[in-house]
Parts: sequence; structure tokens; C-alpha cells
Amino acid sequence: MLDKSSKVAGRVLLPDYVKPECYDLKVTPDLVAYTFDGLVSIKMTTKDSFPDEESKKITLHAKELMFRSAKFQTEDGKVVAADEIHVNMKATTVTFIFSDSIPQSSSITLVIDFVGCLNNQMAGFYRSHYTDKNGNDKIVASTQFEALDARRAFPCVDEPAAKATFLLTLVVPADLECMSNMPESKRVTVNDNKVEVSFLESPKMSSYLLAWCIGEFDYVQAQTASGVLIKVYAPRGKAASCQYALDCGVKALDSFNDFFGVNYPLPKLDMVAIPEFAAGAMENWGLITYRLVDMLIDPATASNSQKQRVRTVVCHEIAHQWFGNLVTMTWWDDLWLNEGFASWAENYAAHEAFPDYQMWEQFVVDHLSRALKLDGLLSSHPIQVPIHHAEEVEQVFDAISYCKGGSVVRMIKAVLGMENFRKGLGNYMKKYAYGNTETLDLWQAWEEVSGMPVSEMMASWTEQMGFPLLKVLKEDWQDDKVVLELEQSWFLADGSDTPDDGKDKLWTIPILTCTSAGTQEDMVLMREKTASVTIPLQSKDDWVKLNAGQEVPMRVQYSEEMLSRLSKAVRTKEMKSSADRVGLIIDAYALVKANQMMSPESLIRLLSGYKDEEDCVVWQGLSDILGGLEMVLSEDEKIFVNYQDFARSLVLPLVEKVGWEAKKDDAHLTSILRGIMVSLLCTFCSDDISVKQEAKRRSEAFLEDPTNVSVLPTDIKVPVFQIFLKSGGEKEYDAVKAYYYKTNDNAERKTVLNSLGSAEDEKLKVATLDWTTSGEIKLQDFFYAIGSVSRSGKKGRVISWKYFQDHHQRLKEMLGNSNPSLMDAVIVMSAGSFCSLEKAEEITKFFKDHPYPKNERKIAQMTENMRANGKFLTILQASDLSKSEFWSSL
Repeated sequence: MLDKSSKVAGRVLLPDYVKPECYDLKVTPDLVAYTFDGLVSIKMTTKDSFPDEESKKITLHAKELMFRSAKFQTEDGKVVAADEIHVNMKATTVTFIFSDSIPQSSSITLVIDFVGCLNNQMAGFYRSHYTDKNGNDKIVASTQFEALDARRAFPCVDEPAAKATFLLTLVVPADLECMSNMPESKRVTVNDNKVEVSFLESPKMSSYLLAWCIGEFDYVQAQTASGVLIKVYAPRGKAASCQYALDCGVKALDSFNDFFGVNYPLPKLDMVAIPEFAAGAMENWGLITYRLVDMLIDPATASNSQKQRVRTVVCHEIAHQWFGNLVTMTWWDDLWLNEGFASWAENYAAHEAFPDYQMWEQFVVDHLSRALKLDGLLSSHPIQVPIHHAEEVEQVFDAISYCKGGSVVRMIKAVLGMENFRKGLGNYMKKYAYGNTETLDLWQAWEEVSGMPVSEMMASWTEQMGFPLLKVLKEDWQDDKVVLELEQSWFLADGSDTPDDGKDKLWTIPILTCTSAGTQEDMVLMREKTASVTIPLQSKDDWVKLNAGQEVPMRVQYSEEMLSRLSKAVRTKEMKSSADRVGLIIDAYALVKANQMMSPESLIRLLSGYKDEEDCVVWQGLSDILGGLEMVLSEDEKIFVNYQDFARSLVLPLVEKVGWEAKKDDAHLTSILRGIMVSLLCTFCSDDISVKQEAKRRSEAFLEDPTNVSVLPTDIKVPVFQIFLKSGGEKEYDAVKAYYYKTNDNAERKTVLNSLGSAEDEKLKVATLDWTTSGEIKLQDFFYAIGSVSRSGKKGRVISWKYFQDHHQRLKEMLGNSNPSLMDAVIVMSAGSFCSLEKAEEITKFFKDHPYPKNERKIAQMTENMRANGKFLTILQASDLSKSEFWSSL
């Protein structure tokens, strides 16, 4: 188990002999020249001793800033100016060297006059543009500081443990609105066209949580039950699109107040839609910023998927106001404490508001599934990943920190029960409010209320990479019980041999089981390599599923007898839990891919048992599996023909159950299921005459009159456009592309970007790539169209990868110093759809010859997954799937 001293070793931190207590920052932006003037006064305390060579130096983080002057003032009023200012561009620091020594055991005020660039890279203090309803270009100046970009806006100690209070003053054009973490304290007219706006002092917080926004905004507002005023801001003219997010925000804040037992501590909460934004949203304390599509929707026309997305993003960011903002990780190696818990909490709050969304069942096919896909790779990393240089954290904002983190939180809640889970969290929040913590602090809070060995159990899940495969070695079926002998081992997605240093890996696994009687109350903690468990049965023909509810992030390998009983329970719907039904088939797919004692034939037979399935959550998992098999088997034309016919036989019965036509009384998940169905029709039935005609009719009617929402509901728009484009030519392509310019809705524009690559003509695919990388499409969005090309089939994969190779230098220049996640997306969208060992080697060699240091982890994960798919194809080709008689026997 990691201790705190071993975690600190190797971290690159600023010298701590001076410590910021309060920043008083004044920022004056020039929205024409794209620069800003800054003046910051930092109240600092000094230690009682520090090295002689450091006694005249103060080093802060700074990036892309220029300095006019610096000085410090002592408690007795003495002012000492900096003789030298040294900027270290590689370390992103600035060092001020003074003629006199800094007083010890005292306090000083460091005053720095500086200039910065209002960049267009969606990082630091940056600008974004949009066109208003009159066709005028408008600008929003806003901030994005997590993880390491507060230093782009002002010199500071840009480390999460260096908490301080902040006073902010903005000097802005008088006709613009501005906002920050705290409410305004004062507003003064500077001249005819400028105002100086000051904000109240913030609570103690990390530098990455400071934020401000400047622009033309409309807003809607409401008050929570606890009296907090929430405002939702959007560019002028879009206030009506704010209401849904406002309703979500009010419900979420009240829900978390109750859940944590600690009230939201700030006097207000603003949520702002930013025209250009690299991530989905950012949890700045009291001033949450969002990408437009993740906050602004018209509930009358938005798809249910969009509504759910907005609700979960809002819930995620509001959860951070406690987990991350009130209590913050000490260092970036515990990023998961922020993101993993917020990923759990977004589902909790959404479920509390709308139980019919089945958020915990959807968790299995979303968060848990994504976590296991990534964590089955040797290029994965532990949840608590060692971070030495802070820059390394930019590569771990991924499915491990978010999705696996959320999954282990869900697991510990299942083990502790909700009462102890909540009580421990409430104690943790009260004890560490306005401070910093390590993961161990959270474990101890739960141990104290439950008396369970939480630290021991959870260390195996957060401190080591990967997850277990739970295998049934033996079984003894009796009239009223079954005795199972279980074995755990490290699961690797491609079935490769376990590395020597991983053969002794063990996890403390909660053994949760269910039968036809439901979930068993008894739980066993499996700590050793093998264990024996006894499970009561209703009858000698009963079935048993391990990992009931898919609460534990692991795979399960059953015996043939157990699988036969479970398959029957799926077909007859005796297995009532959708999480269990989908978990069974997701595990089976992963086991076949890893060549783990389950045959491809068994997988296809198991899949065929889902023909009568009607549950949306189960179909989310089935769609993922059918799509994965389609991508791999498209490399083998002979098998692919038979597989397509099989996939059609699964999909077409769903058409009769759900239909193309939206109904007024459709449940939330029914609309989402219809979208899944049409997507599957696009993949497997797009050459069917009736499917083509239906897509053509709906597309043409909608493009003729985009107000006719009923003819083409948003839930099915992307796959309908894709079918329309597949069977069309330049005329159809131009019609869909033209819609991008007709609509002012960013979500609708994203629909076009996700569709265009489906055009069959190679010239149109290349035209899509030329257009999306021309600079006309915002940096936050242009990779969607690249993905639409690469995911359109074998031809699209080749075109998008060649295009990246030919233009990678230009793409790199386009993204400049923006968040590395954008280049991650471009690389994966361009190259990530191949399924052969040869292509994996080719891509690996390209990136070896053309290094992308900030994207190395993502590239390694992409190529490892590609090799796994290449091995998977070999496994499928060696099975009876290569024989037509197998498919006809189903």
C-alpha cells in the first residue's frame, strides 16, 4: 500500500519557502489586439529558514507571459525591486532575483506587472468567436486553467496543494458582461467606454479553479431550496436554450447538499456556455464553463441522448463543487479523486431526478465498459498513477481516471451500503474542507464508519494497473445449492501471456452473486488466488451469475454448464436485470477476443439468444459488440457476408418492436433505443431498398424544411443522414453539407460533421477532410468529420490515415499549444479504426519517425488495441465462423 512519503518522492515542485496566501489580480484585456495587461499582488508567508542561495529569489509558474517589473514589500513597508527576471520556457517558470534577502518567518507582498496574449488555443485566458443573429462576429474572452494553464494568465504557484484566496478585478468594455467565481463587490466607470469590476474574495482554493468570462450574454436564473442563486449564461439570443440546464443545475445542487450533508459554500453558482471549448465542461468554483452542445439545448427538438448528456455533464460539474473544489487532491497522481467520484456522482444525481433513465444500468455499458476496454491493455496505467512532472497529468484525463475511478466508487458503495458510504463521505468533507487530501484519507473515512478493511481492499484496485478475470474452476451442483471453486488472474484484452511482474497480482474481490431468486445478501471478499463459495439455489436447475449487477470492474469466465443455464435465463427473461443480461454478453465478447477458453461459436450462439431483447441498455451493449465484430470481420469478405446476414437477423425484429416513427408517449429510453436501431440499420441494412427509401424520404423532407422535426427526430438524424449519403452522390452530399450553414445550433452542426464521411465517393471523403481541416470549422469540432470518414468502412480508414500522414504537420500547427486531448482525438479518429497487425506496425513506425510526445500514451493504447483486434481476426478466421454451414445452423 502506498504511503504519503513514497508518493511525494520524485515530484517536481516549486520551492516552498514562500507560500501564497492571497492573490489580488487585476486584468485589463484588449479584445482587438488580443493581449492583456496584468497586475498581481501576492501576499506570501515565508518560512523560518531557507537555503542561502535561494534567499534572494522567488520562483513562480509562468507561461507565455512577459514581465515589466516585480518588487516585494515587507511588513515594515520596505520595498525591494527585482534586479533580474529570468524566464525558463521549458520549465514554464519565472524567477525574480532581488538585491536584498527575503525576510524569514514573516510575510511579504510580491507585486508583478506583466503582459499576456489572449490566445485562440482554448487554454489559459483565451478568446473564442461566434456569429450573432445579425451575422456579426462576436468575441468571448474566458479562462480554462485545469490542469496547468493558470500560469498562462498570471504568475502563480500552479499546484493544487498551494491553495490561496483570490481577489479579482477586470477592466472591460462597458457594454460587455463579466463574471468570476464570486459575486461583484464593486463597479467603477473608468471612462466613457470601460468599467472596472471587482469581485468578492474567494474561499481558499487551488489556482486551477480561478475563472472569469467576458462577453455579450443573456441568462436565466432560479434559486435553489437552500437559497443559492443559479444563473445560466449563453451568447445573446440563446437564453431559451438555457432553461433545461438551469433546471438540471437546481435539482443537482439541492441533491448534493442533501447527499453530502454539507451545503454548497458559495453565495452563487453561474454556468456559462463558451463558443469554443476543448473539453465538455470545467468545474471552476462558482463559475462552471461548458461547451455549447453540453449545456444549450431546446427540449422540444433535442434528442433524448442530448438531454441525458446535458443532465449528466451538469451533475458531474456540480458534484465537483464538493469533490475537487471544497476538498482537493494534494497532487495530480490522485486526479481520480476528482474525476472518478464526479463520474459516479453524475449518475447518482441523474438517477435521483429521473429513475426511468436507468442510469446505473447504463453505467455498465458506458463507464464500466470503457474502463475495462482501456484497462485490459498493457499500455494502461493505475488509477493512482505516479506523476512527477505536472505536465504528465495531461495524458491521464482518460477512461481510467474517470470511468474506472467511477467504477471502483460504485463498487465500494455496493460493499459498504449507502448509509455508511454517505456517512463516510460527509465526515470526509467536513474534516478536509478547504484543504487537500490523498486517496488514503478517503479510505480511512469509510473505514471509521464501517469497520471494514477499506484501505486494504481498495489499494488493490487503485494502486495497480489492470483488473481480474474471475474463472470458475470447479462446480458442484446440488438440489439446493452450488459450490464453486474460483480463481483470479490478471486479464489482458489480447490474451497475451501475463508479464512476469504481474503473475502474482491479486485483487480483493467482492463476490456478489444472483440467481432466479435475485441478488444474494451474503458477500465474500476474495483475497487469495483461489476461493470456494457456496450459493443457495431455488432448484437443481437454477442458474447463478457472478458479479451481480456488474458492480465489480472485472471479467467472469463461466463453465460450459453455467453458461448454458445463463443463456436459457437470458432467452426466457428469467434474468430480469438488464445490467446482468448485458454484462454476460459483454464479458463473453471480451473473453473470446482474449482467446480465454470461450469459442467464437459459443459467442455467436449466445448472441443469437438476444433476438427477442427489447431493453435499451442491453441493446447499447449489443450494438457495441455487433459494431466491434463488424469492424474486425470486414477484413475478411467471406466471413463478413455471413456475419452481416446474422446481424440483420438480430436487428430486424427490433424494427418491428420500435419502428421508425417517434410517438408522443415514448419513454426516454425508447427514443434512445430507436437511435440505436437506426444506427444498426445503417451498419448492416443500408443496402436494403426499404431502408434506403425511408432514409431518403426523411432526409429530403427535413432538408427542405428543417422545422419539420417530426419527420426526422434528432435521436435518429445522424444514422438517417449516413444512410442517405451512402446511397447518394454529390447532390445528397451538398444538401447535407448545406445544412451546416443553415442551422445556428451547434448540436445540429455536429450532426453534419458526424455524417458527411459516409458518402461512398472517395473524392467526397477527401473533400470532407479538406473542408474540416481548412480552418473554417472550429478547433473544438473539426475531428468529428475526420472520424466520420475513418468509421465509414475499409475505404474510409485508408483515406483518413493517408490524409493524416500527408497533412500531419499542418494539423499540428493548427492545434498549436491547445489541450493535448484535441490532438489525441485527431490521431484516434484518423488512425484508430484498423484491425491488423501490419497496420499497427506501420502506424507505430510513423509515430516513431514523427514523435508526438504529449500524445505518446494515447498512441500506445491505440496501437495495442489495434494489435488485439488483429489477433482477434485470426481467432475468428480459425473458427467455424469461416464455414457457411455454421451460420446456417443458427
